[in-house]
Amino acid sequence: MRAVVQRVTDADVTVEGKITGAINKGFVVLLGVEDTDDLKDVSYIVDKVSGLRVFEDEDDKMNLSLMDVGGQVLAVSQFTLLGDARKGKRPSFIKAARPEKAKELYDEFVKQIKEKGIFTGEGIFQTDMLVRINNDGPVTILLDSKKLF
Repeated sequence: MRAVVQRVTDADVTVEGKITGAINKGFVVLLGVEDTDDLKDVSYIVDKVSGLRVFEDEDDKMNLSLMDVGGQVLAVSQFTLLGDARKGKRPSFIKAARPEKAKELYDEFVKQIKEKGIFTGEGIFQTDMLVRINNDGPVTILLDSKKLF
């Protein structure tokens, strides 16, 4: 499972002209599910996202987590994170999970984040979404449950 985590001042996602999820200070999490992912991968990403210390403390040092600052999450499914463009110019998505499995694990990610008491907004799975992100910093962190990076 891969996640692009962007620290934001605010963000929202729109589908067919309607805002389906919006947050204030927190993270936009773009989430891609790989065909070999399971619940362990979800738990790993949830733990990393909720504990990632990239918010400034009183000394302006990135030392506080989403939980510490009462931050929010906007979760957006994005299968293109599994695109492999190492060969040629057209990415291969062969390692991306089938939609049924990807939705199940995406939903589990959202469930586990909410269980931590974190307000969570969402996009709509398998739709064309317009995501508005006010990246704060900018701070962008890449996570991979297989620890490839």
